[in-house]
Amino acid sequence: MKQGIRSEARHGSPSEHGVRRRRTVIGLAALAGLLASAAMPRVGLRVVRASPMFPFIPNHYTFSHDQVFGAIARKFPYHRAMAQVFDLALTNPGVAFEPEANRVAVSADVALTSPFLNAPVHGSLTLNTQLVYDPQTLSIQLERPAVERTEFGPSADAYKPQIDAALTAATQQLLDHYPIYTFKPEQLTFAGAQFEPGAITVLKDGIKVEIVQRTP
Repeated sequence: MKQGIRSEARHGSPSEHGVRRRRTVIGLAALAGLLASAAMPRVGLRVVRASPMFPFIPNHYTFSHDQVFGAIARKFPYHRAMAQVFDLALTNPGVAFEPEANRVAVSADVALTSPFLNAPVHGSLTLNTQLVYDPQTLSIQLERPAVERTEFGPSADAYKPQIDAALTAATQQLLDHYPIYTFKPEQLTFAGAQFEPGAITVLKDGIKVEIVQRTP
């Protein structure tokens, strides 16, 4: 009888084993949660699924329309004088996604004055741009914005080629290589392995950026 008591005291009762096991499981779960939160971005990106090799690194991020619009809207209003010929202002930006072309469209209102025009001209423009990853700055950038369409009143018809050329130069200066999001180094590093954005896909309601392991 005494031997049984000594054995139980040495190894612990079944209930004590259960308590220790539960504490261990809870501790491991808490540790996993801390590691996961440390690897997640600290901005409002939507993170979907984890990398199968490194479960605390997401395999892609998704930027919402509001996030992309917010980044681009910071560049407006924009004003530029063009060689004392045109003075233009761009305001009220809009953003639309073009998944069929894998591009982003940006629209804006245009106010234009010139000594060659009898009165200020008001109109609008629409441009589209592709998205690229710049490894030097760890950022997703707009690249090569191209003016698709401009609309002005009849009073500007005689100078439409010059106006379009001025708007092309202005929008390239404004948005070419403009970063809409910059990753932090810790978002792309885990357990000594380096990661980087891969394919960038424009969807109907967002922009999907795949995360892949960097090859040596």
